[in-house]
Amino acid sequence: MSAIRLALNELRRLSAGKLPKLALVALVLVPLLYASFYLYANYDPYGRLNKLPAAVVTSDTGAAEQSGNQRNIGREVTDELVSSGTFQWHEVSQAEADAGVRDNKYSFVITIPRDFSAALLSSGNFQPQQATITLTTNDANNYLSHTIADQVAQQIRKTIAEKVGGEAADRFLVGFSTIYGKTQEAANGATKLADGAAQLKSGQQQLADGTGQLAAKTPELASGLNTLRDSTAELPSKSQQLADGAGQVAAGNAKVAEVGALLSSGSTELQNNLNSTRDSLAQKLREAGLSETQVQQSLSVLDTLRQPVDNANGKIQQANTQLATLADGSRKVADGATQLAGSAPQLTQGIAKAADGAGQLNAGVAKLNDGEKTALTGTTELADGANQLRDGLNAGLQQIPNPDDPTRTATANTIADPVAVNSVGVASAGTYGAGLAPFFISLATWIGAFVLFLLLRPLSTRALTAGAAPVRVALGGWLASAVLGIAQVLVLFGAVTWLVGIKVAHPWGAIGFAILVSLSFTAVVHALNAMFGAVGKFLGLVLLVLQLVSAGGTFPWQTIPDALYPLHVVLPMGYAIDGFRHLLYSGASMQILGDIGVLLAYLVGGLAVSAYAAHKRRMWTVSQLKPELAL
Repeated sequence: MSAIRLALNELRRLSAGKLPKLALVALVLVPLLYASFYLYANYDPYGRLNKLPAAVVTSDTGAAEQSGNQRNIGREVTDELVSSGTFQWHEVSQAEADAGVRDNKYSFVITIPRDFSAALLSSGNFQPQQATITLTTNDANNYLSHTIADQVAQQIRKTIAEKVGGEAADRFLVGFSTIYGKTQEAANGATKLADGAAQLKSGQQQLADGTGQLAAKTPELASGLNTLRDSTAELPSKSQQLADGAGQVAAGNAKVAEVGALLSSGSTELQNNLNSTRDSLAQKLREAGLSETQVQQSLSVLDTLRQPVDNANGKIQQANTQLATLADGSRKVADGATQLAGSAPQLTQGIAKAADGAGQLNAGVAKLNDGEKTALTGTTELADGANQLRDGLNAGLQQIPNPDDPTRTATANTIADPVAVNSVGVASAGTYGAGLAPFFISLATWIGAFVLFLLLRPLSTRALTAGAAPVRVALGGWLASAVLGIAQVLVLFGAVTWLVGIKVAHPWGAIGFAILVSLSFTAVVHALNAMFGAVGKFLGLVLLVLQLVSAGGTFPWQTIPDALYPLHVVLPMGYAIDGFRHLLYSGASMQILGDIGVLLAYLVGGLAVSAYAAHKRRMWTVSQLKPELAL
């Protein structure tokens, strides 16, 4: 007989009857059932993180920026988190958050401290502090939620770093703009300084021009005096003719001498005024900020310009002496008095020319005075511009950051990495293997219970035919699997702890809980086999698949589709996983009474169903004597 014919005969045997046909269909659909449910449950867990409850605690009190504006960056971050919808965020107090993450109300907690804003804004004042956010997780809730929370915290840290880094750069740019404005003011002051210097130059030019006019008029004064001298040259030869008018000549000469003295006094006063003006100008140039060398150079130029005035003064003093001598001589020369009287008009004209020259000399001195005033005005503006330039540069200097090397390095590091994440674990698994251990221990315990009934009979046929009580028959069928199940979990825990090296925080409690899980799972699988026979084995496999996708052993159960939520609540494996997490991890709470209660309910319920199945099996049917499907 060929292999193909053997295979066809076996398929015909398995498909002989309605139930075997359904069994074949079920066998074909098992991979589909597993793959479809698993893929459905885990199609996009990251896309359903908005179902995962998370808490944020904001204690930030805010801080003032350099501009004086009050900022609360912690509040800004919190508002962005809550409005983002990435998780099911709850803004709560610190006490509520601590209790929530401990009791599995929240998967994790983000805490923003009181000094968060102050630390982030400290780099602008060159007092750098790294801000810290605290991430609180609990591996007893779900190990992968810790990993997800780490990613969230890092994303928050990155977002804050970009935000604060951009604001810090903006503050530096604003500082440069301020420096630009202050430097511009300084430039304007420098412009005024240049304008004042130009006006000073113009005033000095007018001073030079006035002095030049004074020098130009001095020869006319000399010419007038020469005419006076020429007109009086013949007085000795005609003094006899002037005897009669000697008295008048003497009087006239006395008046001329008085005029000469007055002119001499005016010239002397002019010299004194020029000296005073020279000292005043030197003082103002020093006050304007000119160096002593520059002051002496300016005075040297002024001294050179007034030299003709000094020469003219010498000549005036000399002429005054001559007039005095002439007056004395006129009194002695009575003989020439008449001729002197005849020459008096010419003498008068000479004196008039001398007076005109003296007037022009006075006008030149006036111009010299105006030039001095203009120079003074220009010097004043020069000083004002210099002050504005000084103040502007000083103000700009205050705006330029000038930190020392350690502060500059610390500030740069803080701007580059302004936020640190402080991870706090209420309960820590330690390793990836330990994080998944509750899931795989629970899964292994269910599989262990499942395979036991591939060999064990759920109900004793002999006891049923002998009319034994259904409860005793059910307990007898279950106890064998319970003993073997206990042996399974003891061996399993030995391998997990000694061979794999996973640390167990509460070993005796974990072993006791594992025994309870095994007893509950064997009771459920026993009830399925007792109630449904061969079909019960298939149902046990189906329940395994359903629990794999709904128990939350890997991703948090909140990320599974909403349609699977009831399975998580109803089926026992999720409670087994939760209990193992609390017992395996250090720091986890021992609040597992709810898990124990559910598992005890499944244990009692399973035994009750088994007892009911034993009661029904007391009535034998043809299908029981010759079942269509036997495994």
